[in-house]
Amino acid sequence: MQLYNNIASAIFDVLLAPFGHGFAYFDLLLWPVLMGVGALVVYKYTSNQKAITAIKKQISMHLLEIRLFRDDLLQVLKSTVTIVAKNFIYIAHNLTPMVVMIVPMVALMVQLVAHYAYAPSQPGDVELLRVRLDPDSPVKASDISLTLPDGVRLDAPVVRSADGRVFWRLKAERAGDHVLKIDAGGRSIEKIWAVGGEPRKIPVKRLRGLEAVLYPGEEALPSSSPLLSIELATVVRPLPYLPDGEGGILLWILLVSLLAGVALKDAFGVTL
Repeated sequence: MQLYNNIASAIFDVLLAPFGHGFAYFDLLLWPVLMGVGALVVYKYTSNQKAITAIKKQISMHLLEIRLFRDDLLQVLKSTVTIVAKNFIYIAHNLTPMVVMIVPMVALMVQLVAHYAYAPSQPGDVELLRVRLDPDSPVKASDISLTLPDGVRLDAPVVRSADGRVFWRLKAERAGDHVLKIDAGGRSIEKIWAVGGEPRKIPVKRLRGLEAVLYPGEEALPSSSPLLSIELATVVRPLPYLPDGEGGILLWILLVSLLAGVALKDAFGVTL
């Protein structure tokens, strides 16, 4: 997972924010449109366009049969079953383009979220640092400790739960990308807390396993780590005139890329 994140970050950390992270609209308009165009190109050359055109015509024909013979129950049932079967064939023709597109598109979407969905905390903010232990690890919650850098202080006593979770309430005293050091049974693991400063790519979570590809702001936890996750509460970056936060940006990307694909499909000679 870390290799995937490293490659994606090496590419998109260069390509994104050409005018700085303060101007989010350029990337959030350009890249979804390019995604739609890229999807059309992939679709054109990896799908059977003749078969898709034929299947769509057959589906339209059977829909017309339902309208023309709506009083003939047997014919309506027969046409309906045929339409369902043809739709399965249509979906099958779409599987290859989806497989080809999924890796680069997921990489781009999670990078756009990492760059623009979150804002740094501000000096004076209090946030909760949460650690979740692997239940199969010999390391227990009582073995976990935290070392804080200058500029961050503990705002309440540590809380350890019976199910292997540890919580610290932290207060940011000054701006900076603060490195929080967690000791897990003698193993040091770091977590960055972005406080103050200009908009930038914000580290949110460090996770272990496949889910780590969704949070490229920091390195994934190694598979041998006794921790499953390290999380800090996030601050949503407001984006006037655009939906914000993780869900808002993902919805925006999908909507714009879909509209771009539909609007340009005839120009690219693609049947969807």
